[in-house]
Amino acid sequence: MSAPVPDTALLLLLAYSAGLVGLGLWIGRRVGTAGDFFVAGRRLGPGLLFTTLLAANIGAGSTVGAAGLGYRDGLSAWWWVGSAGIGTVLLAVWIGPRIWRIARERELLTVGDWLEHRYGPSVRAGIAGLLWLATVAILAGQLIAAAWVLNVVAGLPKWAGCLAAGIVMTVYFTAGGLLTSAWVNLVELAVLLVGFALAVPFALGAAGGWEGVVAAAPATSPDWLAFGRGGASGWTYVFLLVPAFIVSPGLLQKVYGARSASAVRTGGLLCAAALLLFAFLPPVLGMTARAIAPSLPNPELALPTVLMEGLPLALGVLALAAVFSAEISSADAILFMLATSLSEDLWRRFLRPEATDREVLRTARIAAVAGGGLGVGLALALPSVIGALAIFYTLLSVSLFVPVVVGLHARRPGPVEALASAAGGIAAVVAARWAGMPATGLASPYTLGLAASAVAFALAFAVNRGRTRGARPPARPTRPDRPPPGPR
Repeated sequence: MSAPVPDTALLLLLAYSAGLVGLGLWIGRRVGTAGDFFVAGRRLGPGLLFTTLLAANIGAGSTVGAAGLGYRDGLSAWWWVGSAGIGTVLLAVWIGPRIWRIARERELLTVGDWLEHRYGPSVRAGIAGLLWLATVAILAGQLIAAAWVLNVVAGLPKWAGCLAAGIVMTVYFTAGGLLTSAWVNLVELAVLLVGFALAVPFALGAAGGWEGVVAAAPATSPDWLAFGRGGASGWTYVFLLVPAFIVSPGLLQKVYGARSASAVRTGGLLCAAALLLFAFLPPVLGMTARAIAPSLPNPELALPTVLMEGLPLALGVLALAAVFSAEISSADAILFMLATSLSEDLWRRFLRPEATDREVLRTARIAAVAGGGLGVGLALALPSVIGALAIFYTLLSVSLFVPVVVGLHARRPGPVEALASAAGGIAAVVAARWAGMPATGLASPYTLGLAASAVAFALAFAVNRGRTRGARPPARPTRPDRPPPGPR
């Protein structure tokens, strides 16, 4: 490959990024209320909901991270993205339609709104604060992945790549929130799917076909071609990722933006099907990179390396733009969680309940800029994509999964149970980490934390049963700038 190629690729990536920013700013002119920013006016049909859910789900972990796992562990890396697809099926047919109906009836904008409606302000404050901190970790993971792309393309140091990706994502998201994100994600997703679909056959050809990939299997990994379990990857990712993708605030708030329950089911199931198929592509590209570049110092360089060295120039640039799209589209979904949680769940609810709609919108945009800056800072401190994402998924599952699932199906448990569940799960994770429990596998901090969360919830309910018998969950107070709950 000739020397000017990286410069050409970098210029094209910069032009593509400028196009995303321009599109985001243009659509952002239509956003004038907090409802537009937070839930896109609740007018997303199944097609647009499908694209924005899929774009949010295919990010750093699903591309750079999964390819790195494929490079290291082989075909069993499918379970990283495949588990997200399984979780999305359950979101589409189970949790999503239920919580959408409540959100529409009560004019809820965030998951924090639902937590207060169901459990009260103490649960809203506690879990919103925890998730705001945890969400910065997953944002950092997306920026690290984007930085690896720019490092391979143009030799940019990690700090410069993280900063560049952070600026692109923050500018176009801050312009219009979910409405901007949904339309920009449509462009990003088209580039992503076309780029990956074309990249796989060309990369396999450069590696000498599947036979070349098999021949490149590392001697230290005899189960490199096993589907169920290989190395540290495999079906045990189900316990970490399925709960997280059912109750992720970013995904649930995208569900809030749907125009109907049937749009939630259709858009969600289409997203799940796409994820289950897409899950094969990054691991195969990572395995192909093992044949093309067997001695990479960092497995997470596998994807950008194979795209630069194993594909023709035009196709390689398209595929790199696809990867960059994946990281930016997921990053804006995470920034969405940060901005809405801080402005609605913390600032408006507890510090400025009399705030006008315009003030909330302005605060959400300020929170987005602040969240983007924190994400860049943490990205510089964390070493890997998968490590950053594991922090988020673990804290999300152990603090939110049990309260959300139980709260949607039972009326008697209250705030004591929800807070005990979150505290018990997090305490178990911290204790397991401190004791040196292996980070992967069936017996791991996240499985222990999820089990402890459920046990703590059940114990708190048993102890508190006398007080909660017959009690109804507190109604969410009506705010002066919103219509009262009821038929629209």
